[in-house]
Amino acid sequence: MRLGDILVAHGLVTESDIADAMDQQRLQGGRLGDLLVAMGKLTAADLEAVMEEAPAVPATVEETGLSLPDLMNLTIKTMYAANAETPSAVADILKLPNRIVQLLFESAKERKLLDVLGAAGLRVNSELRFALTEKGKQWAVDALSQNQYVGPAPVPLSEYKERIERQRITNERVDRAAITAGFSDLIVSDALVSQLGPAINSGQSILLYGPPGNGKTSFAERIGRVFRNVVYVPYCFEVEGQIIKVFDPGIHEPIHKNAESGGRTLALRREDFDRRWVACKRPFIVAGGELTLEMLDLSFNALAKFYEAPLHVKALGGIFMIDDFGRQLVSPEALLNRWIVPLERRVDYLKLHTGKSFSLPFDELVIFSTNLTPRNLMDPAFLRRIPYKLEVGAPSRDEFRQIFHGISKSRGLETSDQVVNAVMGALQELGGTSLASYQPKFIVDQVLAACKFENIPPRFRPDLIAMALGNLSTERAAASEGAPTN
Repeated sequence: MRLGDILVAHGLVTESDIADAMDQQRLQGGRLGDLLVAMGKLTAADLEAVMEEAPAVPATVEETGLSLPDLMNLTIKTMYAANAETPSAVADILKLPNRIVQLLFESAKERKLLDVLGAAGLRVNSELRFALTEKGKQWAVDALSQNQYVGPAPVPLSEYKERIERQRITNERVDRAAITAGFSDLIVSDALVSQLGPAINSGQSILLYGPPGNGKTSFAERIGRVFRNVVYVPYCFEVEGQIIKVFDPGIHEPIHKNAESGGRTLALRREDFDRRWVACKRPFIVAGGELTLEMLDLSFNALAKFYEAPLHVKALGGIFMIDDFGRQLVSPEALLNRWIVPLERRVDYLKLHTGKSFSLPFDELVIFSTNLTPRNLMDPAFLRRIPYKLEVGAPSRDEFRQIFHGISKSRGLETSDQVVNAVMGALQELGGTSLASYQPKFIVDQVLAACKFENIPPRFRPDLIAMALGNLSTERAAASEGAPTN
């Protein structure tokens, strides 16, 4: 976990500031944060707030929140399955401080589980290498029979719950400027922004509805951009002796994903934070028609004997969008029944395969997106439980014109109001086809593809526009043959 990345993600400093501070660090030493403060790039209060918010590194075995037997099992399994021979190699895998892993190695030696192989290098202070004894190998096999998890050490359930509460999405204030910046590449009316702002800041569920093709999914994705705070996601957590994986590299976006700046890593010593947590942007997760009720429960791997957290748990602290609501394999009523308690009481209950249940704070912005009429999806009682209902409707003629000009310009096509007006007229003649936000991009892409085929410079021609409109609808747009050309 890198302090520089976290400070940049919060918008407190720039990558250029970090690079300057690291130049100073190489010349005179010292901590990166202190150097930034001394250079006037960061206030001491802001640095302290960031350091206080991040998970503190455990100093003792007790501070990990895990029992010594569980840590011993994980250490021996790691040596056996990952062929790790040194305390530092095991520490890198378990994401624990070297000093704690050293203590675990000492305990393992006392139990006759390890043999010393010798130094790992030629230097005088080289680290010692270890190998499992026959007793140690049997210990590993027994531990793997309990579960085959090998990786970062879990955090206890109590710490995970506390972390969820500390980084609630409602802790972050989203103002009009943030929404304007997040939606800068979309044409959004001021009226919709005025509705959206309170909905986002409430942290409660939102229903986006309206005809297809008007950007409800794009609209929801932009909501994810307006949040700036960093959240800390555990690799996994432990409850009742069971391990549940949370961090998912296919879903979560670590803030150090692009941690290189001009060949310099934006880093501080790794011991400053608990490495069992990953500093991420607030997650944004979309589930579509494939969503089932089973996907909202813990997934137990009967062979490996540990769990994968469901999607909505991975979305904690962020946004969980149910796209094409009403078209899932599960009925809207069944899905909403599953969400009644989480949406109203802000707590969710999950059950282990042992029958034991536990609770987690339900802190995320849930967005339902649908092309269907809301009253046909759910009864008034359910509709009442979704406090914010925003219609993302068809664009006005002026908005359509702005979208068309913007997309054309971004793709290197010159256009004019005369072309756009002709397109809108042709669309109306296509059996009364309504304007939709997706149409400009569709038409521009079709024209560009045709120009590439004809090996001609990109331009709007009447025949190419007619072809695009023909692909837009099953009805041919004969009227578009008279569309003007640039």
